[in-house]
Amino acid sequence: MPFAEVFAAADAGAGERRWRQCQACHKLEDGANGTGPHLYAVVGRDIGAGGGFGYSEVLATLEGDWTPEALSGFLEDPRGYANGTKMSYAGMDDVEDRANLIAYLQTFGGS
Repeated sequence: MPFAEVFAAADAGAGERRWRQCQACHKLEDGANGTGPHLYAVVGRDIGAGGGFGYSEVLATLEGDWTPEALSGFLEDPRGYANGTKMSYAGMDDVEDRANLIAYLQTFGGS
């Protein structure tokens, strides 16, 4: 099933449960970077932008925005999406889990 269809039915509440594995490195408060960049307003944000965070060169130079589809691709396989990223996360296989997580992230200043 195409990601857009899965995302259209996403459950932000279920995504909150998926967030728990992200919060060790990321924060949802605007400008509060951790090991990883803050994820406040990440949905729709420029890929290489994140208020004072030192992105890897590969992410800093990627064109485009963190659309739900782009976030899904990155979350599925961070190193496959952006070879050279500093993010050590292995990836999230389940498309529904990714869609739910992105729907949850979108509730924090997302577009």
